[in-house]
Amino acid sequence: MENIQDESEMLSKSTKYDATEIQVLEGLEPVRKRPGMYIGSTDEHGLHHLVTEVVDNSIDEALAGYCTKIDVVLCEDGSCQVSDNGRGIPTGIIEKEGKSAVEVVLTKLHAGGKFGGEGYKISGGLHGVGVSCVNALSTNLKADVYQNGNHYFIEFRRGFAVEPLKIIGTTERRGTTITFLPDDTIFETTEFNYDTLKNRFREIAFLNKGLVITLEDKRPGRERRDEFEFKGGIVEFVDFLNKERTTILSYPVYFNKFNHNENGEVENEIEVCFQFNDGYSETINTYANNINTQEGGTHLEGFKNSLTKIINDYAIKNKLIKDSEKLSGEDCREGITAVISVKLRNPQFEGQTKTKLGNSEMRNIVYKAMQECFGDYLEEHPSEAKELILKSITAQRARDTARNARELTRRKSVLESTTLPGKLADCSEKDPSICEIYLVEGDSAGGTAKQGRDRRFQAILPLRGKILNVEKARLNKILENAEIKSMITAFGAGISNEFDESKLRYNKIICMTDADVDGSHIRILMLTFFFRFMRPLIENGHVYAAQPPLYKLTRGKEESYFYSDEELNKNLEEFGKKGTSIQRYKGLGEMNAEQFWETTMNPEKRVLLQITMEDAIEADKLFNQLMGEDPELRRAFIEENATLVTELDI
Repeated sequence: MENIQDESEMLSKSTKYDATEIQVLEGLEPVRKRPGMYIGSTDEHGLHHLVTEVVDNSIDEALAGYCTKIDVVLCEDGSCQVSDNGRGIPTGIIEKEGKSAVEVVLTKLHAGGKFGGEGYKISGGLHGVGVSCVNALSTNLKADVYQNGNHYFIEFRRGFAVEPLKIIGTTERRGTTITFLPDDTIFETTEFNYDTLKNRFREIAFLNKGLVITLEDKRPGRERRDEFEFKGGIVEFVDFLNKERTTILSYPVYFNKFNHNENGEVENEIEVCFQFNDGYSETINTYANNINTQEGGTHLEGFKNSLTKIINDYAIKNKLIKDSEKLSGEDCREGITAVISVKLRNPQFEGQTKTKLGNSEMRNIVYKAMQECFGDYLEEHPSEAKELILKSITAQRARDTARNARELTRRKSVLESTTLPGKLADCSEKDPSICEIYLVEGDSAGGTAKQGRDRRFQAILPLRGKILNVEKARLNKILENAEIKSMITAFGAGISNEFDESKLRYNKIICMTDADVDGSHIRILMLTFFFRFMRPLIENGHVYAAQPPLYKLTRGKEESYFYSDEELNKNLEEFGKKGTSIQRYKGLGEMNAEQFWETTMNPEKRVLLQITMEDAIEADKLFNQLMGEDPELRRAFIEENATLVTELDI
């Protein structure tokens, strides 16, 4: 009875919650109130999503056959301008709203020409958040529409029109120009990354043969310009991805199929291109209406299933394998580089992020198209077909060997860490979310790091020399490498298809190498291994590069550390060289335990560079370039780029 009374008193004291507490957000208010719900985040990723939303509208005009050129400019004042030569946003008055169509499109959620009618038969923007969200999240947005011989103009401030759409001149142009300045009260950063946009626009140009996309940076001190046009479309895309690789087939397999409805109209289009190389990695990029379906979907399933069946059927028919020795899908896809692009009227994406295609009919459509085209290719090229199948057989045997080796690296319990050949000094904390492991170059530096660490949450794993270059080896050879086995066992999450992030023992995996060319090379070897066989580590932000200092400067009793020549020179210019002693660290081994902690391991002072996968295609090409067959190309890159990093975490 006492408990009931206490509960009653508590309820009577609680804040009133009834109909008067319900808020109805009008217009674009919901977007400004909860921006993350509409663009995913308010960090750099969300910022660039704004550009994507505007460009997607222009791409839809290109898909409809009206736009041939898109120009993107990063302006001096920090704004972004996107122009196209499409039909232009409709400028007429929508009677129900009493406003121009331009104003409605830019101020109403889910308003546009993609929800019905004949405006857009194929569109990637249907499941997007729309250009109205760009308006809502911008301090200022200007729309110039060139249509019917007139130049129309309207301006918005934080989503509200300054005045209605008006004609400000005449013109022979047609199309739309959107100029927007992201709101710095919403975004963590409003500084656009040129390379991030460059990679995306190059990808779009590959997927839309003949479309011209330019990107220009007009910001002071950063002036540059790129133009993308690929008349060969995804065939050039595959060539681009395979640029540093030795290919097996004499030319890429390519086909482009159209399917029509009962009225004779194009219902969907399938465009596929693939090539095999002598490497061991599988690279398949899939798209639906220009959207990168990173999680694949039915079009990818159709491709994989068909490829495996075609190779097995040919191998059995030509007595290259027995019926009982069928090759797995993984074996058949070893060394493949493929681009699958489908365009359809009513795409069904799983989730708001649009990363997986769900249209069930696409599975069978892609499957049948592959049967026709790739089946014919193998029949017409018997010597190449035999080479490809022998490669798959070798992959199968290596995979069987790797399966046995993998069993040896599995960890039975976290208590076995003290027996690891990699000399792991584990931390006492068992909660993975607050644990971190340093992968340290060399036993000497590893020993010092063990003395300087915080044993509660910091583990140390010394690595001897350079680990195996996984770009040039199959999994069975990789698992024979002692340093790689140590990392796999220490992390506890497995490898390749068996990788299970939920079993990961450390939230942060920190590569700590010397600040020289050899140190950079060792770090790149580690990152290549993570990228190829533990990719979720990078995708989900677990991998970091430590930044040990280059210099120690002493003035009297005061000691300071500097991480670059620029930092040191700036200090010397500001305070002078009188009474200073400068020590140049040639490697990690020159620091004592206390210095290790103060400069590189203390969470309150250290500098960590987070390794990200903002662009998987560029990363794949980059790792192949760095770890490929051309040592001069690799050395030149390492000397020019000390680290493979894109985000700073202090």
